Amino acid sequence: MDAAFTAEQDEIRRTLRELLAKRCGPEEVRAAVDGPPGHDPALWARLSEQLGLPGLALPEEYGGVGCGTAELALACEETGRVLLPSPLLATSLLTAPLLARLGTPQQRRELLPRIADGSLTCALGIPGDALARALALTGDEDGEDDDAGPDGPGWAGGGRSGGVQARPGDGGWTLYGEADRVLDGHSAGLLVVAAHTGGFARGRVLLFLVRGDAPGLVRARQTALDQTRPLGRLQLRDVAADLLGADDPAAVRAALAGTGRTACAALAAEAVGAAARILDRTVEHVRDREQFGRPIGSFQALKHRLADLYVRLQAARSAAYYGAWDPGAAPLALAQALEALRVVTGEAIQLHGGIGFTWEHEAHLYFKRATADELLFGPVHRLRARAAREAGLFGAPEEAA
Repeated sequence: MDAAFTAEQDEIRRTLRELLAKRCGPEEVRAAVDGPPGHDPALWARLSEQLGLPGLALPEEYGGVGCGTAELALACEETGRVLLPSPLLATSLLTAPLLARLGTPQQRRELLPRIADGSLTCALGIPGDALARALALTGDEDGEDDDAGPDGPGWAGGGRSGGVQARPGDGGWTLYGEADRVLDGHSAGLLVVAAHTGGFARGRVLLFLVRGDAPGLVRARQTALDQTRPLGRLQLRDVAADLLGADDPAAVRAALAGTGRTACAALAAEAVGAAARILDRTVEHVRDREQFGRPIGSFQALKHRLADLYVRLQAARSAAYYGAWDPGAAPLALAQALEALRVVTGEAIQLHGGIGFTWEHEAHLYFKRATADELLFGPVHRLRARAAREAGLFGAPEEAA
């Protein structure tokens, strides 16, 4: 096994870093998230046209670049360094893989080229706070999996549990219900919505395509802890929808789980990039800040703390790269990367001293990213618990009982 990056992979990293260094500083990030879409459309268009970022992992037959998970992870490491606000996560990591796995040939031909060229942004609508469970990353509080209920997965709601209901009709499907905390749900041009259908006895969860301008769809942007991850609320009142692919609940669960593993690999690399950037900024600060006539970075106690952070970061980077090579290990890599980001950002605020505690300092942007990502895709201990159960670390579930 050759662990070195190829010349093409190094070029992806270098080109993206140079562009983002010019166009995505802390002030540009704050300005972008304050706009209605929550990102800079001009920068997104440039990333799409010049670098093909939205279609980096899509097949060439649909206008994509045809790269794999490793290239996508390297790109996300660079976007994570600057906390790039963009539709990349919602569109390219969560939605496009589902369209590629489940979509009919016609749906793939119509939608994937528009995603690849950046003209179409997408969002995955999962009811409530169940995104991590829907992607098979975590389980319920008691540690059990969620997809064994009589009326479909527990994360999907349905019937008396709310969520989104799908009803078949003469002209197709209609959706009724609500989903909140949907990444880019307020601005995406296409929504992939998980909905419950079939009643209690034969209940199942399927995925449906909803146009962003569909009649009966009401969307609003929600207040988010991390503004670089804009969230939206979807209210569907008898909204026309198209079934994504076939009526196959098992295929839907498998596609969601596969998408979750790929997303984990990219998110782990993104968290590593963010942790590396804020650690670099912290090292710069302790070199320049003086106390008692000498840089505070020369004090042994601070050297030890920074060394511990560096070791934690490098371990997380190694795990993230391994997760990109073996997606089966990606959830564990994400757990390690999120934990590293949380620790590094917390220490960065401390080591910046009084200025680090001011709300305007960029360290808080990274700290909020660490906290919000763990809320969306974790928490860390559940990522590890789910991975341990799947690996049979504590025996099969029936043996444990």
